[in-house]
Amino acid sequence: MALLRVFEGGAILALRLKEMIESEGVSVIVKDDIQSAIWGGYGTSDLAVELYIHEDDYGFVADTIDEFNNSLDT
Repeated sequence: MALLRVFEGGAILALRLKEMIESEGVSVIVKDDIQSAIWGGYGTSDLAVELYIHEDDYGFVADTIDEFNNSLDT
């Protein structure tokens, strides 16, 4: 089963979208380069958090992801 990246950005927005997706019953995988950089002792960019879901789950949360993206545009 393939993973689909649904977000790349800052930690606060990632947390918001993660909670929205999980409230739909879909598991989210978080890749957090910010935490990795802190543990490794080096800097990182602001766009260092990625969220992934299983490709098969996209249909369950597509509307939620669209709602989140649209809220960023306003």
